[in-house]
Amino acid sequence: MNDKSLEALLRAVADGTVSPHTALRQWKDWGVENLGFARVDHHRVTRKGFPEVIFGQNKSAEQIAAIASALHQRGSTVLATRVNEDKAGAVQALLPALHYHPLCHALSLPAGESLLPGRGLVGVIAAGTSDLPVAEEAALTAELMGSKVERLWDVGVSGLHRLLSHEILLKEASCLVVAAGMEGALPSVVAGLCACPVVAVPTSIGYGASFGGLAALLGMLNSCAPGLSVVNIDNGFGGGYLAGLIDHQGKR
Repeated sequence: MNDKSLEALLRAVADGTVSPHTALRQWKDWGVENLGFARVDHHRVTRKGFPEVIFGQNKSAEQIAAIASALHQRGSTVLATRVNEDKAGAVQALLPALHYHPLCHALSLPAGESLLPGRGLVGVIAAGTSDLPVAEEAALTAELMGSKVERLWDVGVSGLHRLLSHEILLKEASCLVVAAGMEGALPSVVAGLCACPVVAVPTSIGYGASFGGLAALLGMLNSCAPGLSVVNIDNGFGGGYLAGLIDHQGKR
């Protein structure tokens, strides 16, 4: 149940086609669905504007498929992250409608009805090709939230002219997500060039002294550029989700 279906239920109660008792039962059933191994939060789509997302790491294919099916049956968009190719195939065997995105290791199934579009454009920028899985996770998340997304790959600070040739995106985006590993400098550069909020996503890409993304994370947290927020290492989903919320500000 989303905002539209909830409004329809309330209207049905008001015009007498649905009894208050029936509506109350539907409301209670809508909130949390107990699958035994998981409690699916169907109310999240109304609280947050987007349904619960499945974190696929360490979940079995059967568990992912059951949660995805529960969400889909209630008309919600399905997104499962951190699902490797072998597990994705097993999930799709149980729920063939799911689409696998091999670059970012995610499964998705859009809701039946169209989502409320964002107010502008979300730009997702990757410093290097090695950062693409994290950046694509952010892009996919924002798209599933209803945002228009433009991708810009391999424009890191070692060749900054590659970024500067995309001035239109930097000026017109309502939010930018920037994924970078190594020293993590690109988000600071981007935030210094544009007026919109920037979400920095450190990646675990880099040589030994990058400490699995810690160097990039600390560099981004210490940025002197205003308007920059930072999510956790390799958390493309978190970056894309925050960008989607910013893009939809005032639309709900």
